[in-house]
Amino acid sequence: MARDYRPNTRETSVISRLDSAKEAARTSALNQLYEVGDDLANRIAMKLIEEKLIETKNKKELERQMAGCIKALIAAEDFEVQYQIAPLRTVVRRPNFISLYMTSFIIEKLINHRTIVDIYGTDEEIYECVNSQVIRMIRM
Repeated sequence: MARDYRPNTRETSVISRLDSAKEAARTSALNQLYEVGDDLANRIAMKLIEEKLIETKNKKELERQMAGCIKALIAAEDFEVQYQIAPLRTVVRRPNFISLYMTSFIIEKLINHRTIVDIYGTDEEIYECVNSQVIRMIRM
């Protein structure tokens, strides 16, 4: 006779607490993002231009696009976020989901925008540039 598998209650409890903590950190980060979104968009746009990772015809339009990306992230469901960042999950070891989402937006969507001349650098360089600004403004 086969033996019934009964999950260990301690194991289940620990997994549940870890999942709850992860979800609480994500919610907190999104709340902070809501408060500092426009400032963060401006900082990221400036940093991308300063480090010559993006060449653009219109800096204000780049800032507007970054702000729109942040608003889309705040309104997005978890599945949409996971789908958007899936190709870039292996860029760094422990990625920040906000930085990954914005990097994905830059690489996949912003590159086709009419005011963007070109995007230079690797995925890692763009991620590091974006993440440097995100970790300054959002505590996780």
